[in-house]
Amino acid sequence: MPQANFALFLSGLATEALIYLGEVENPLTKKKEKNLQRAKYSIDLLNIIEEKTKGNLSDQEKALLEQLLYDLRMRFVKASEK
Repeated sequence: MPQANFALFLSGLATEALIYLGEVENPLTKKKEKNLQRAKYSIDLLNIIEEKTKGNLSDQEKALLEQLLYDLRMRFVKASEK
């Protein structure tokens, strides 16, 4: 098992959002399942982390969080249009 770190934590939340956006197979059901309300919740959690950690992240951590949020928000908009 990999050592816990902030990047893995963020990646876990992002993966959860991708599962609920219907883009990644749910590992429990082995199916792609869209649940936009749960996807939004996962994205909102990442947003809260961004707000609460402002000024406390390394440049690399900040860039990762910003990129994840941008990508997930764009995917959410696209999924909402379908």
